[in-house]
Amino acid sequence: MPAAIECVLLRPGREAALARFFTDLAAAGDDAYFHPHAGDVATLRVIAEQAGLDLYVVFVEGEAVRAYGLLRGWNEGYAIPSLGIAVHPDARACGLGSLMMEYLETMARHRGAPAIRLRVHQDNARAIAMYKRRGYALTPENDGARLLVGVKPLGDVA
Repeated sequence: MPAAIECVLLRPGREAALARFFTDLAAAGDDAYFHPHAGDVATLRVIAEQAGLDLYVVFVEGEAVRAYGLLRGWNEGYAIPSLGIAVHPDARACGLGSLMMEYLETMARHRGAPAIRLRVHQDNARAIAMYKRRGYALTPENDGARLLVGVKPLGDVA
């Protein structure tokens, strides 16, 4: 039976596992859709060690990263955080993407964000469908852009 999947904050010690996750995304061609920052161990160590309000979360099964999500922009003073998620190619279609979205949206609401912002490649049909189901309004980033910007109001916040 597979191990339980845990939700943990990205902290020092998980950089190598997350770097393998980024390598697997690239091998599947998913780096065209998800590239919020470099996926090398050194960059991930800086992120794992940084203080502040930005949130970086991994879903792990044993030592393997199955999903990665982030809310960032608070450290730069933005009231509305930007969201990013990716699910490992071997862990798709079992609800981890929706679960990660639910967790990050809940955390943004808990922290008082009035809305969440995201960007998605217009060819990423699976992600677009999920974002629409979750209430994100998607509009082109600019004329001729390959990216859509999604915004979801969070309603009454804590």
